[in-house]
Amino acid sequence: MTIWPVETLLPHAGRMILLDRVLEWDTERIVCERLVRRGDAFVEATGLPAWAGVELMAQTIAAWNGCQVLTAGGQVRPGFLLGTRAYRADVDAFATGATLRIEAVRHFHDEEGMGAFACRIDAEGLHAEARLTVFSPPDPTPFLDPRHNRLDSRGTPP
Repeated sequence: MTIWPVETLLPHAGRMILLDRVLEWDTERIVCERLVRRGDAFVEATGLPAWAGVELMAQTIAAWNGCQVLTAGGQVRPGFLLGTRAYRADVDAFATGATLRIEAVRHFHDEEGMGAFACRIDAEGLHAEARLTVFSPPDPTPFLDPRHNRLDSRGTPP
């Protein structure tokens, strides 16, 4: 199991990378880590708002996808968060100084790039969880280029 720098696994850049590192991964799951620091993106006086947990989970799934793609000799590409079900956090904010452990477990993933993951964030005194639905198409260009803004009911260009 190769552990790549998180910057290599995500199509994000700079301050928009909210994860610090991958701790472990395999074909079914991934565990990442984030230390909540003052001055980081989205961090307020009370810490990182709990709503940002959805983005931490989505980036963890993107890192899982990056691991799978790089292992197969491919290139990391953008993906899309389609939905979040039952997001629950038992705090309003993840406190500054907290080390967050973010885990995503694959429940479904198909050849077209659709996937569903059970996710959780844990640290001392806090817990958050949700199910995320994601889409990582083999070619994301039609979904990113405004000239291709007409898509059929399956999400593909006509």
